Amino acid sequence: MNAIISASELASDLAGPTPPVLLDIRWQLGGPNLRSDYEKAHIPGAVFVDLDSELAGPAGSEGRHPLPDLEVFGAAMRAAGVSEDLDVVVYDGGQGWGAARAWWLLGYTGHPSVRVLDGGLAAWSGPVSSEVPTPAPGTFVPSPGARPLLDADGAAALARTGLLLDARAGERYRGEVEPMDPAAGHIPGAVSAPTTGNVTDNGEFLPATELADRFKYLGATGTSEVGVYCGSGVSGAHEVLALAVAGIPAALYVGSWSEWSRDGSRPVAVGPDPQ
Repeated sequence: MNAIISASELASDLAGPTPPVLLDIRWQLGGPNLRSDYEKAHIPGAVFVDLDSELAGPAGSEGRHPLPDLEVFGAAMRAAGVSEDLDVVVYDGGQGWGAARAWWLLGYTGHPSVRVLDGGLAAWSGPVSSEVPTPAPGTFVPSPGARPLLDADGAAALARTGLLLDARAGERYRGEVEPMDPAAGHIPGAVSAPTTGNVTDNGEFLPATELADRFKYLGATGTSEVGVYCGSGVSGAHEVLALAVAGIPAALYVGSWSEWSRDGSRPVAVGPDPQ
């Protein structure tokens, strides 16, 4: 199954005999959650999921968006109507990062059928609703390990033996600015690959062939392992999604730079080159 779904495909699926479970993951970095936007207008039937409290644990030594407690995450998914035997479609406002985090986390914990609405709500031209649904409780019980996961040591090793992509903006990779975390720069050996390079101006993914060409240019040869990190494991999930669209499996370092840079014993590289 493709990891993304177009707005027209979603409209068709919603009109079918077994419509997918819809999750609204609108989110903004460093700001309040966007439940109020959801309550004003969302795709009919969609349930709001808060990224900061339900798709991540409390910020701390493991980063700004560490893995959530599985009991909390599982309860949120069941309350949203998620079951193992029902397709799930996730979307956000259009940037794609929040939706990708939900896609990655559901896949990591064993859900077999999750897709991201390509372009998010901005691409949706169908009806919207202000009615907050009350879905029948789902049955999904998360079981971690279905997708590859990196810790800090694993990311450091992969930067030496395979390909570790840094999904943050280039100026953060180079160490020119750091608005969020304790140190500026990147993991030594990581390659700069801003996730903004995976999408068009309207936020939809580039065609799979173009994505494959981009990642091949960056070093994804098909013979070595690929991993991704970002600031806190959110935009990095979007890059893992882009890699999946291109047919390239990749691991995510969820702690990402927000965990790495909190440990003063870990090396930091600056400048445009990996080393």
